[in-house]
Amino acid sequence: MNICLFSPEEILNPLDIQDERAQHILKILHKKEGESFSAGIIGNQAGTAVIKKISVEEKKSSDGKKIFKGGKIYFDFTPESDGKKLYPLKMIIGFPRPIQLKRLLRDMASLGVQEVHLTGTELGEKSYLKSDLATKGEAEKFLLDGSVQAGSTQIPKLFIHQTLKNCLEQIDLEGKLLALDNIEPSQSLSCALKEKPQKAVAAIGSERGWTNYERQLFRQNGFELLSMGKRILRTETASTVAVSLILNSMEVLD
Repeated sequence: MNICLFSPEEILNPLDIQDERAQHILKILHKKEGESFSAGIIGNQAGTAVIKKISVEEKKSSDGKKIFKGGKIYFDFTPESDGKKLYPLKMIIGFPRPIQLKRLLRDMASLGVQEVHLTGTELGEKSYLKSDLATKGEAEKFLLDGSVQAGSTQIPKLFIHQTLKNCLEQIDLEGKLLALDNIEPSQSLSCALKEKPQKAVAAIGSERGWTNYERQLFRQNGFELLSMGKRILRTETASTVAVSLILNSMEVLD
């Protein structure tokens, strides 16, 4: 946790000592009264919070059988910047296994992509779209985790689509359009990135890749089909590698 993020309402109020953020501040960072920690408002400013007071008291559970520590951390927040900007890269990703999706979302947020569009695909497992992670509320928790890891207040926007056709109809396609495909690539991703893009949309398939119909959709919408070597990668691995290559070509990692 490289930054403690709060909603606009939370930043104005003391933090309950049982909150995960409070536990991190006290047990991992070992902060005391008068000391500071990195904090920010979700989607807004980043800055420093100074601990004014830590109140701790023993409390009993409602049945009176358990005793636990209660209390609050009182702090003052001073904004210092607008936070780290997200990069002009949108990712279209075929819905992967839920356990992979958790890691994938964290990585996309940590790397700073602008938008994540999760989509059902013709060869993808349909049951994945019925998992809890197919709801924005659940999936956004992992984007928040990734942003906290990156020390960023800005969180990628998340969109969930039932089909690739729906996705391409709803997404704002701008910049260089790149679709990873190891069946019918016109060239490699590395070659395509020699002309350094200022903005980009990149698509990564689910475990079994794209169908001919989906490839046709990409071509109709101006995407170039590109390879990233001969090895078949997991969706999460391919996404992380592709984002890294694209951001490097944008020269935002210097």
